[in-house]
Amino acid sequence: MADAIAVLNAGSSSFKFSLFALDGEDLAVVARGQAEGLNTSPRFVARDGAGATLDEKAWGEGVKLGHDGALDHLVGFLRERLAGHRLVGVGHRVVHGGTEYSAPVRVDASIVAALEKYVPLAPLHQPHNLAPIRALLQRLPQLPQVACFDTAFHRTMPPVAQAFALPREITGRGVLRYGFHGLSYEYVASVLPRFDAGAARGRVVVAHLGNGSSMCAIADGRSVASTMGFTAADGLPMGTRSGSLDPGVVLYLMDELRMDARAIEKLIYQQSGLLGVSGISGDMRALERSDAPGAKAAIDLYAYRIGRELGSLVAALGGIDALVFTAGIGENSASLRQRVCGDAAWLGLAPDVQANARGGPCISTPESRVRAWVIPTNEELMIARHTRRTLAGGSG
Repeated sequence: MADAIAVLNAGSSSFKFSLFALDGEDLAVVARGQAEGLNTSPRFVARDGAGATLDEKAWGEGVKLGHDGALDHLVGFLRERLAGHRLVGVGHRVVHGGTEYSAPVRVDASIVAALEKYVPLAPLHQPHNLAPIRALLQRLPQLPQVACFDTAFHRTMPPVAQAFALPREITGRGVLRYGFHGLSYEYVASVLPRFDAGAARGRVVVAHLGNGSSMCAIADGRSVASTMGFTAADGLPMGTRSGSLDPGVVLYLMDELRMDARAIEKLIYQQSGLLGVSGISGDMRALERSDAPGAKAAIDLYAYRIGRELGSLVAALGGIDALVFTAGIGENSASLRQRVCGDAAWLGLAPDVQANARGGPCISTPESRVRAWVIPTNEELMIARHTRRTLAGGSG
């Protein structure tokens, strides 16, 4: 019987899971899938490593299964269908670890309680990340669990990169630039030497472009600056998130439109970004298929902001050796990559049109002073690695 590690990534109405078998130093995918629509129309699907369906279930419209019900179904699935593997631990993506947690940690009730203090810093993510941890502590208290933080990779940013120009009594309460998508950046940094060993030791900007989008400046494998700050709504426009806003806009919404905090929160997180600008969709694929002026306006703004943030991050690095695209849009939108690389000609980046159309991995010409890459991210594998090391007594 092979040992296995499960990885859970819980959101507000869904969660993704993966099961990895431990084979020496390797981690092989045994199964992966997701449960979604947990409070409206729950659906569960699990596939093996080759993509074949292992289990599929729908509960119907109007059913409120919730995270607990979905977790019960997942535990039952693992027991019934994957009896050849012994579950030795569960790794969880937790968005916020604050300044206290700069590495993965084995969790117990006291750790969960400590992590709850970061709920106000990530109210749309942290409660859902902690929910399955708490449920498994009750159901399977002997099963080791490890929390892996999206903020941890960015704890290497220098203090000046974390600071806001606010009074110390406010910043002292933890109002800092934390950065997010750290597990994705950490994974890309860990595999970049296979693609470009020189750049991995040098100055790299990684663009994690998806429904949630951010960019990170990495020097010698360590984060030095990020477009996301205090929350995961900062920086680039995203699928439905606004990205950076002049604080005066929030004051205007309060004073002139009489919007309260919850209405502004909904606007910033769920009604803005590509969706808000286009009036059509927050999905880049739908926008790229559309001839509507709003779709073009949304893509134009997204590309423009990527270019502006790229310049800022290059300044933080003092130069650039490579640009890496990752995540859903970064890995799949050749047109967006071509546009960003074309706009970065001032840096000496020369895109290879044919290589980009093929999806890379290298999408710059041999003569390009800045190399460009497409490297698929794998946050679940990063979490599994951290979980294995942490349970073995390592440092994550």
